[in-house]
Amino acid sequence: MNDLFLRAARGEKTERIPVWLMRQAGRTLPGYKKLREKYGVLELAQTPELAAQVSSEPIERLGVDAAILFADIMLLPLALGVKLEIVDSIGPVIESPLENKADIERLLPFKKNQVQYLGETIRLLRSQLEVPVIGFSGAPFTLASYLIEGKPTRDWARTKQFMFDQPENWDLLMRTLSDAVIEYLSSQIQAGAQAVQLFYSWVGCLAPATYRKQVLPHVQRIFSALKERKVPRIHFGTDTGAMLEDFADVDCEVIGVDWRIELSKAREIVGKKTLQGNLDPSVLLCDWGVVEKKVDEMLENLGNRKGYIFNLGHGVNPKTDDSQIKRLVDYVHAQ
Repeated sequence: MNDLFLRAARGEKTERIPVWLMRQAGRTLPGYKKLREKYGVLELAQTPELAAQVSSEPIERLGVDAAILFADIMLLPLALGVKLEIVDSIGPVIESPLENKADIERLLPFKKNQVQYLGETIRLLRSQLEVPVIGFSGAPFTLASYLIEGKPTRDWARTKQFMFDQPENWDLLMRTLSDAVIEYLSSQIQAGAQAVQLFYSWVGCLAPATYRKQVLPHVQRIFSALKERKVPRIHFGTDTGAMLEDFADVDCEVIGVDWRIELSKAREIVGKKTLQGNLDPSVLLCDWGVVEKKVDEMLENLGNRKGYIFNLGHGVNPKTDDSQIKRLVDYVHAQ
């Protein structure tokens, strides 16, 4: 097996820099696009043979060093009884957004048999691939934001209002979601996932003090609960530069960062943890000369490459040419 990613995640020295990219499974690749002509995102994610096909395409086509499970962060809310749909050009739309304690108490306890299809997808991938398989979950704040806002937002006003106006109910919601995330990720590890990533899309919208008080304790509990599973745990969030010291204050092996902070500064803050990131995805839309220059600058700024995993600072832009991604992977490997 190609175990570069796992060794780097544990802080070990590797012969070359391991590469995987967030949202590498889907979006830009031709096999995924063809499947999307026939199937919706949730249908793909809930059909193991198809989800395994999408998850493995980047390994075959791009040569990355790890496979990320093709799934959607809304699969966990679905398992909790939330009614929703994925609307093209919008994203997840919740039928009845949460407003109070009674709404939270109507959420169902998580049971792993509700996501058996993910376990089957992971088992298929483990039998087919020679690179590690990464499982993932949306983090409690991100999930809570969707459940309260009812759809993607640019200001998170309803979420923050709920957090500040109803602190006890907010804490109840975060505990409920954290319990579910622990079981959700544990079920993926039990099925064979060799690493897991907790994914924050929006936590950077919070003031550091708010994050520290009303989010971080729940995240710490998740990572502590997963420690006994003995697989690398990745903590990733966007726009976390202002709170990175707190963001990194969890018991995990890897901290992922976006492009808004230099890798040398991030390394200084996260200490001995492995660092993952952080090329701006928009760079891949540029001419190759620009890509090469930006990668060179990034790696020069990083310095010591031990305990480092190359990734983008967020997901692959849907407009990216997959030949450009392949060229990027090969270029980083050559370093």
